[in-house]
Amino acid sequence: MIKITGYCHITDLLCAVNGKILLQPSPDSEHSWFRQIYNFADIQYPKFHKMDALAQAGVLGVELIRLFAARPMDFQDEGVDLVFANRYASAATDRRFQASYADHMSPSPAIFVYTLPNIITGEIAILKKWYGENTFVVMPEFDPGFFTSYIQRHIARGCEAVIGGWVQIDEENTEVFIFLAEPIPAEPIPAEPIQADDGAVRLGVRELLEIYQQHLS
Repeated sequence: MIKITGYCHITDLLCAVNGKILLQPSPDSEHSWFRQIYNFADIQYPKFHKMDALAQAGVLGVELIRLFAARPMDFQDEGVDLVFANRYASAATDRRFQASYADHMSPSPAIFVYTLPNIITGEIAILKKWYGENTFVVMPEFDPGFFTSYIQRHIARGCEAVIGGWVQIDEENTEVFIFLAEPIPAEPIPAEPIQADDGAVRLGVRELLEIYQQHLS
């Protein structure tokens, strides 16, 4: 049986792990919302401060699951596959890159490196030293069927775990949902609620959609 063993939501209003709200943005803080989360979780990764918002969201989501969903993530180097998606690829960073050229007549190399959306999976792989397959897909909306099928296929091939994520960040809103799926020995559990006593959620289209929607309405 495949279960979602940890998941994280980040919106403009809150940061939550496994459905529990951990933090809400402080209007009095001198730091950005993502920096507030970084400080709260006591993450020590200086490269974080050079990343664009998409990559920062990916790093935060994975680290929050590790820290607050109590998932050790001690997988083999090639045992974890990553699959992420959003609606507008790296459009926000693309606009920043275009502006850097217009303002200074010289494009910024530091911004240019983040003008491909799959940099988010690359940054997670570098942070965690995971060298499995990684995929980034652009789609109009979160598709639980796509993620469920991808995870089932890759775990059937022998993958230890899959980390999936919907990371949509633009000027209007922040919508981050990142989750960890692992094969777990089957145990008899009731049909409702979908969340078992250990906090894990059975992987399925309906179940995945329900947890995705928890804090994103």
